[in-house]
Amino acid sequence: MAALRIDAHQHYWSLAHGDYGWLQDTPALHAIYRDFAPADLAPLLQRAGIDGTVLVQAAPSEAETWRLLALAARPGSRVRAVVGWTDLAAADAPVRIRRLAREPLLKGLRPMLQDLADPAWILGAQLRPAIDTMTELGLRFDLLIKPHQLDAALSFARRHPDLRMVIDHAAKPDIAGQGFEPWATLMARFAAETQACCKLSGLVTEAGPGWNADALRPCVDHLLRHFGPARLLWGSDWPVLNLAGDYLGWQAVSSELLGALSPLEQAQVMGMNAVEFYGIK
Repeated sequence: MAALRIDAHQHYWSLAHGDYGWLQDTPALHAIYRDFAPADLAPLLQRAGIDGTVLVQAAPSEAETWRLLALAARPGSRVRAVVGWTDLAAADAPVRIRRLAREPLLKGLRPMLQDLADPAWILGAQLRPAIDTMTELGLRFDLLIKPHQLDAALSFARRHPDLRMVIDHAAKPDIAGQGFEPWATLMARFAAETQACCKLSGLVTEAGPGWNADALRPCVDHLLRHFGPARLLWGSDWPVLNLAGDYLGWQAVSSELLGALSPLEQAQVMGMNAVEFYGIK
């Protein structure tokens, strides 16, 4: 049987719910300031030959997590895993996490760390009960961070070696501003000192309009060198991807950037690693 091809990072949202504080009708976000639902993505998955997706939260609300789980459970859904949200600092976080974990498609949780002013929030003692519960239940932890948060995230990863973690969007390197350092050094340390995986996603948005394969290649080569093809998960970050690209274009450029890998290594990045990391059936 051929290996599953998995998009390890995509979103759905409906503006009417009102819990997407970051999503405003500004010129910068106009292209994605509308509802996005499974019917919008389905033809793209079909054309791209993608077998399933990991649906990731985009609002810091537990209500959205339940909405995503309901979407994922619909007949014909290609969602193979959901990464949700709950308040990890809440006193009843362990109870809430256990309730969510009873849903078979709930595979992980993601605090929206990139939006927090304090990079060290993740190291707070108030999170310990929630993190211990996640670890006990085998839930995955998505690290949504930017380069200035890598130091704290690395300390967190060292503190919780049994918690399976993945860095979303390669920690959003400043490709447009040519900010290769200190991102590159910090990511190399993360790869060497932890077992964390990394998502090959979101790079198009960080490169901005007019990007091409050459603009992305230094970052992709660096990730391949340090994380290796066994710890990288390909994702689209759709529909955020639409700010600077499109689904089939990103997939084609990804194939070009991964072209030097063996067929097995390409299959790992394009789906096998996501299946293993998220425990996809």
